Amino acid sequence: MNSLKLINKLHFPSIIGKSKRELDEFVQDIDNHYKEWFEIKVDKKTNRPKTYKDGTVKQRVIRPSKPALKLIQKQIKDRILSLIELPGNVHGGVKKKSNITNAKPHQGKKYILTTDLQDFYPSIKAQKVYQSFLKLGFNTQFAYYITRFTTWKGELPQGTPTSTHISNIIFLETDNKLIELCNNHNITYTRYIDDLTFSSQSDFQHIIEQILNIILQSGLKISRRKTFYNGQQTVTGINIFLNKIDAPEKILTKVKEEEILPDGTPKPYTTYWKNILKTNKKKGVKNTM
Repeated sequence: MNSLKLINKLHFPSIIGKSKRELDEFVQDIDNHYKEWFEIKVDKKTNRPKTYKDGTVKQRVIRPSKPALKLIQKQIKDRILSLIELPGNVHGGVKKKSNITNAKPHQGKKYILTTDLQDFYPSIKAQKVYQSFLKLGFNTQFAYYITRFTTWKGELPQGTPTSTHISNIIFLETDNKLIELCNNHNITYTRYIDDLTFSSQSDFQHIIEQILNIILQSGLKISRRKTFYNGQQTVTGINIFLNKIDAPEKILTKVKEEEILPDGTPKPYTTYWKNILKTNKKKGVKNTM
């Protein structure tokens, strides 16, 4: 927390490199610094639009910031948010971590629980952001400006440089509660943004309700449709096995398609697959692909 104490002693406008007057004028004009559009949610398995029970097509609102605001948000992320220490179980929006590092700790586990937070970003309201930063020890000026520059229309927008970092900080209290519970029951817990994964060599079905209740206490919603408990499943897009992790079939199909491309042509799926396989290497053992 030393970094927080150091930040708190500094003047927010000085960190951003703008005067208080400039920041206040920017805040008053904040609506003109965002774009907004809607995207239809597509089911990854069927490639068809997702619908509600009444047949209405599900949509997500994308609200990216325009260049001037995006620059301020990047400064907030790099100079403030990135200095806030997060638990080791958090993998989304963290340097040198990815969906691959999120899946790896669950390799070889007999029992796996996965769940997904519903409408994650829109569910994080501006007041929650403000209060969370006050709880962390930030002064009212910091909490005010961070909230005003990272939320829009009263919630966390999807498509900005700061939203993932803010969501990690908002979920910090819940993460710590889950970590404590899981440590007491020998359960491995990781989180990749709104995807939560729990695993163990022992059956922990009797703990699932406690886990879900802790999440619900945060005020966020769980997607029951995306909550699964079994021994073999995909974790953040990675297939988990006893002695290895690997890409799912749809990625391996893309890798096959890239094999015919000329040398020197970018092969993103092949690169991604190799990055997964690298985690399976053992020291002194040659990995053949």
